[in-house]
Amino acid sequence: MEKRVLGRGLAALIPEKQAADSLQVLESSIQQGVRNIPIEKLKANKYQPRENFNQEALNDLAASIKEKGFIQPVLVRFKNNEYELIAGERRLRAAKKLGYKEIPAIIKEASDLDSLELSIIENIQRENLNPVDQAKAYKRLQDEFGITQEKVADTIGKDRATVTNILRLLNLPAKIQEYVSRGTISMGHAKAILSLTKEAEQIRLCTKVIKDDLSVRATESYAKKMALGRLKSKDSEKDPNLNSLEQELREIFGTKVKILKAKKGGKIEIEFYSDADLQRVVTLLKSKR
Repeated sequence: MEKRVLGRGLAALIPEKQAADSLQVLESSIQQGVRNIPIEKLKANKYQPRENFNQEALNDLAASIKEKGFIQPVLVRFKNNEYELIAGERRLRAAKKLGYKEIPAIIKEASDLDSLELSIIENIQRENLNPVDQAKAYKRLQDEFGITQEKVADTIGKDRATVTNILRLLNLPAKIQEYVSRGTISMGHAKAILSLTKEAEQIRLCTKVIKDDLSVRATESYAKKMALGRLKSKDSEKDPNLNSLEQELREIFGTKVKILKAKKGGKIEIEFYSDADLQRVVTLLKSKR
């Protein structure tokens, strides 16, 4: 099976036309693979991972293209008798804004999976794909093509833990995802908010982050306080009789004891902190027989 060549820039995406003994020969072969294609015959990439485009940045790109031309062609594939964009959405939008009829392009044979992978890689390499759009793209790789998280990580050149953390963003409420997309809060803020399990708490903390301009560390600290406050609140709601029994058991065993009551029955949890502490608790239990 042919090994994928990913994550090494546009040159890695272009098939070799001949052996190149020097950079000059390689650049020449690349240029020979570029052709101008009518923009009206170029279809947008249905696998484009980025959902939001900064209009000011597009205007700047259009101005640059008007002054200096295209520094890099777009990447396309030919499918069903038409061209479909793989990478270069911003360049295509800028060209349309300028009213250009043609755009320089490299035509590549690519499957649907290749198209999505290359589009993600191009956006990540340019560092203009926000974390939520990345997460949605990774999810598409998993859902539509049956790719594991490990394979996603290998494909885009990131470690699996990073991919996992980015995918977790999709567990946030839509409003918070929007704040991450716009850069209102950072990935670090989002991770701290994700430590809370209730949506109402997540939204409340996110609102405080924005209102008080909290740092990531301050957000992490506040999230811990909120979680601790919830635990204390649960304890205060417990049956007073159970609280009294727990206290009595703590005094007997000299350690933290929890009584967890269910609809039918329940269980008692006795904590220990070392092998010696465990032996002490066991000895006390045996003495009560």
